[in-house]
Amino acid sequence: MSTKSFIPTVKAQDAEEEDLVDPQELLRAECGAQKSCLALEEKYKACNDRVNSRKKTAEICSEELFDYLHCVDGCVSKRLFSFLK
Repeated sequence: MSTKSFIPTVKAQDAEEEDLVDPQELLRAECGAQKSCLALEEKYKACNDRVNSRKKTAEICSEELFDYLHCVDGCVSKRLFSFLK
């Protein structure tokens, strides 16, 4: 058995090939711009501004962040796998 079969080969990207784009990033941007997700993002930003304006507070805005991420991820998950080959 030759050692060549165990050594992986890597093909360099041609200059003419276009750069790969992660479809999840594109979908996150599209989904984040939807009306329902924008409202949750505004709630998160308002909470974040409120927390940053205080010197001492126990508030951390995790609920608002999770709600926003849940909205975006729910939207992305419906379409993401259609981009896979």
